[in-house]
Formats: sequence, structure tokens, C-alpha cells
Amino acid sequence: MNISALEKKDYAAFRLLFAAYYEELDCEDDPLHLLDEYIIPDYEEGLLHIAVSDDGQRLTAFIIYQTDDPVNDWCFKDGCGDIREIYVLKEERRKGTGSALVKFAEDGLEAEGASGIYTLPTEDAEAFFTSLGYSDCGEYCEELDNKVFMKS
Repeated sequence: MNISALEKKDYAAFRLLFAAYYEELDCEDDPLHLLDEYIIPDYEEGLLHIAVSDDGQRLTAFIIYQTDDPVNDWCFKDGCGDIREIYVLKEERRKGTGSALVKFAEDGLEAEGASGIYTLPTEDAEAFFTSLGYSDCGEYCEELDNKVFMKS
């Protein structure tokens, strides 16, 4: 498993991975529109980070993270690091890839000086984040209808 920042040469493969993620979430939004209009432009402007994992032949996972700042479209907890999205192909799960991606993101957020790290996990992802030291901090994000989990 290799983890690195997303490179332009991997954009096409990342688009497929992101579409698979949205299909699994059963979201109504068009994932490619979100990528083209928001995520990739914000990534290229340095407003957020995208790291990918590969097995030497293909991309198998990604994580999107940022330090919240009012200049971003999304700023829920100013100054805090936000693990925004994480996805691992089903056949690659339970092999440590997700944990390694979160560690990669946490290290990057700490290096940027984030004052804490949080995530807004789906109910299905709460156990995963709890296993990595995150816990329900008692806050709730009405806009996304999620509990807030902070790194403890």
C-alpha cells in the first residue's frame, strides 16, 4: 500500500473511485459535478487536501481533509482539522488502508497547526472512527445531519 497526495495523472482513476463512493452512499448528487465544480478546484487552490492509496496497480482508497477556514466553502469549526471524506474499495477493507489514510491526514493537519481534528461520520463509520480515538463530542451538524466526533 502506498499513500500519497493526489496527482493530476491520477485524476481519471480518482473520479471513478469518487463515483463508486457516492454510489455506495446512495447520494442523489452528481459526484462528477461535485468533483469538477468544487472538490478538484478547491484541491488545486490548496483549500483542501486529497490523498490516495494504491496497491501498485490501481487506486484503492482516498481521503479528503482540510483545516477549516472561513475562506473555504465548508468551515464548520474554524481552525480545526476536518476529515471530510474517506473511502476504501470494498475488497480492500479491513486491511489497514483506512486507518493509514486517517493517520496520513492527521499528520498533515497537525503539521498545518490544526487546533483539533474532527469528522462527521455516517452511522456506519462511527465504529471505525471510534477505533481510531475519535468520540462523539456532543455537538451536532444540522446541515449534514451528523454527530460531530473529535479526536480525543
